[in-house]
Amino acid sequence: MNAPEILQTSFPLPCGMTIPNRIVKSAMSENDADAGGRPSDRIIKLYETWGKSGAGILISGNVMMSKNALGEPHNVIVEDEKFLEALKQWADAAQKNGSHLWMQINHPGRQAPKFNKEVVSPSDVQLPMLNMFDQPRPLEEAEIWEIIEGFGQTALVAKKAGWKGVQIHGAHGYLVSQFLSTRTNLRADQWGGSIENRARFAIEIYKNMRSKVGSNFPIGIKINSADFQRGAFTEEESLQVIKMLADQGMDLIEVSGGTYEKAAMMGRKLKKSTQEREAYFADFIVKARAVTDAPLLLTGGFRTTSVMAKAIENKELDFVGIARPFAVNPFLANQIFEGKIQEVRAGNVNTGIKFIDKMGFMDTAWHTANMKRMGLGKAPNPKLSPLKVFLKFAWEHRK
Repeated sequence: MNAPEILQTSFPLPCGMTIPNRIVKSAMSENDADAGGRPSDRIIKLYETWGKSGAGILISGNVMMSKNALGEPHNVIVEDEKFLEALKQWADAAQKNGSHLWMQINHPGRQAPKFNKEVVSPSDVQLPMLNMFDQPRPLEEAEIWEIIEGFGQTALVAKKAGWKGVQIHGAHGYLVSQFLSTRTNLRADQWGGSIENRARFAIEIYKNMRSKVGSNFPIGIKINSADFQRGAFTEEESLQVIKMLADQGMDLIEVSGGTYEKAAMMGRKLKKSTQEREAYFADFIVKARAVTDAPLLLTGGFRTTSVMAKAIENKELDFVGIARPFAVNPFLANQIFEGKIQEVRAGNVNTGIKFIDKMGFMDTAWHTANMKRMGLGKAPNPKLSPLKVFLKFAWEHRK
């Protein structure tokens, strides 16, 4: 088979659901909800557009499981069935052409900006960006179980709304990731210390979700290959956790890497040799495959369809995750399947001003601006001025 044919093959998940092809639109935070965290018509329009892309799975951006723990000011919030009708509209719009919509469920932990009334984490380890984040308060035992229950409740609402699956955000330095790392988890109880204890939070979230949604509903997780920081979550620990999660029955494990402090998922702070090759975490995914047969999704750095297909053909991974290129070309997957394109690219986000271009959030801000264009029914603009995007972002966040 050629590359488009390989990427079009379907794949059955352990839960029994079959995904129509191997291309996944990985999560990018929309940060465009209406007041109170209601899914906006703009988000629904964005996913209606992506629903025509041909991607097997569309993973939403951050959906926060608590109104008291936001990563961004305009996150969608799903604590209960308050926004069930809007969530149904979102699912219907995204899935009417065959794609599966999955909800990425998250809690920011210490990565909750200062507009949150209180910040919690496994331990009281503060992010060094003092002007943006307060020192977190260590979670009490009962609060940990409340958050676990909250993740499960959000997953149940997603199922009731007609979504095809959910993903636990366990990467990029958010709360689940904070429990996994000895840099942010200094606890001496059953939630800290050994890797088994630090993985307990993620495993209990999975078990709670599974008890609520049943055996035939897909549950996935996004996990770091490493945090790329001294004294933090390592590759060896990640491989152990991946095996633990797979043994529990996890349907799809997405591999990424990095945190707010070391944004490896953006590619900018990786070694130049790693940036220049395809798939930032390709070496790690081979190691992950060696410890588990669970379905694996790799996101970050894929550029050519030939490399994507070869990785699947070699059984190194089962799904190819593409994120930022979907903000530039919303019909990407179908164009790959039709053989119209053999290479995918994200947008050019360089302003030419060094201190700005070193800021990891510029990637996010530029691609989010194009996502918001699509939410208004406009086509993305690959030539959108990065400097104008930066100035608008700075103005909107001046407080």
